[in-house]
Amino acid sequence: MVKMASLSEDDFSCPVCCEIFKNPVVLSCSHSICRECLQQFWRIKKTQECPVCRRRSSKTELPPNLALKNLCESFLKQRKERRSSGSEEICSLHSEKLKLFCLEDKQPVCLVCRDSQKHVNHTVRPIDEVVPSYKDQAQIGRVGLQ
Repeated sequence: MVKMASLSEDDFSCPVCCEIFKNPVVLSCSHSICRECLQQFWRIKKTQECPVCRRRSSKTELPPNLALKNLCESFLKQRKERRSSGSEEICSLHSEKLKLFCLEDKQPVCLVCRDSQKHVNHTVRPIDEVVPSYKDQAQIGRVGLQ
């Protein structure tokens, strides 16, 4: 069984609204979309086609994707528990673990942040590698204050 922690928010995101699926339905092409997103897309386009692959759908009432809905609910529950327990630091932008440290910005970053425009050409190190040196610097600073 796959651990939820190894999955990212993107794995549970609707391709239309880019949010975690809410009431996902499955189309005949096998793509899943939030029911509300699909209804709105069809109203605007005035044609019943998949927003991803543009394949026409003959059905107006689509079956719910219950397995995906349950996975999304579990993912949201686990993410909430992780955040409230403080057991691991999570990127507020990408909901990924903060495993790296940007030396230029002096802040923890996730893998997505590292590859983003904001941190382009920045030196990034594994956070476990950087923390001891910052603890040493803090210790030196405290000794100097005494």
